[in-house]
Amino acid sequence: MKDSKEILTVENLKKHFVIDSSRGKKKILKAVDDVSFSVQKGETLGLVGESGCGKTTLGRSVIRLYDITAGHIFFDDQEITGLGENELRSLRRRMQIIFQDPYASLNSRMTVGDIIAEPLDIHGLARGRERQRRIEELLNRVGLNAEHVNRYPHEFSGGQRQRIGIARALAVNPDFVVCDEPISALDVSIQAQVVNLLEELQAELGLTYLFIAHDLAMVKHISHRVGVMYLGQLVELTGSHELYHNPVHPYTRLLLSAIPIPDPDVTAKTEKMPEGEIPSPVNPPSGCRFRTRCSYVKEICSQVVPPLVEIAPGHQVACHRACEA
Repeated sequence: MKDSKEILTVENLKKHFVIDSSRGKKKILKAVDDVSFSVQKGETLGLVGESGCGKTTLGRSVIRLYDITAGHIFFDDQEITGLGENELRSLRRRMQIIFQDPYASLNSRMTVGDIIAEPLDIHGLARGRERQRRIEELLNRVGLNAEHVNRYPHEFSGGQRQRIGIARALAVNPDFVVCDEPISALDVSIQAQVVNLLEELQAELGLTYLFIAHDLAMVKHISHRVGVMYLGQLVELTGSHELYHNPVHPYTRLLLSAIPIPDPDVTAKTEKMPEGEIPSPVNPPSGCRFRTRCSYVKEICSQVVPPLVEIAPGHQVACHRACEA
């Protein structure tokens, strides 16, 4: 990390969606429910959890692609929670996103040059020769060639398309980038290349990342700190090395046990993921949301929501059992 100053601070963020049931009665889906954290300049904060835990919703909410239900978001000491569209336009030059699907996120009717230049056009940052020079510079920066500028997305592989998406995100010289599972749709052989590219760009441009992913091993590689989400809530947050070598929350330990280990003796001793599906965010369990799948559940777990507390310097956990230890 290059700077210890916080570039993003999130306080008690909630994002709920109103859905209709089969009987016509409206229900509330609590995708993100009372989440607080901060990200420092130059840092990569990894975010992990099972599908449906709210990672993507959280990422899109912090850059205001979604209007939040409650809470506060501060970007570089400015509260952006209630900003309107016109006020957000200039701010969005500093906050960008790399989408998960490199096939759906690129307009198939636009050339690569026009896709990358679209942010430049929207913000009026470059015209004419300067626009063309900037497009070619961005293509070179992400490992593509200037000759690709007039081609269409369908002419590229998945990894190349993701590089185009990265170039588009970098076009406006952002400070903060949400990487929304940018490698999950790619072949394993290509994933490392994209992650290495992101690390090189971070070192070169001083970028700050919120890196959302399923691949726990890759998150460990790229992240300075890692947050673990479960059913819309943050259950553990600490340094990458600390999380992988000293996981405290039962859910974190179960997630880590899912990482393949090429040793059957070690694998036989690891904790196994519990049977059954993750509870519905429409009707989450009372108290601790993980209690229905936890091996260490106590009476208090069903009655009181465990707060996210610091149990060691820089290590926060939301678990009654951990707080008592």
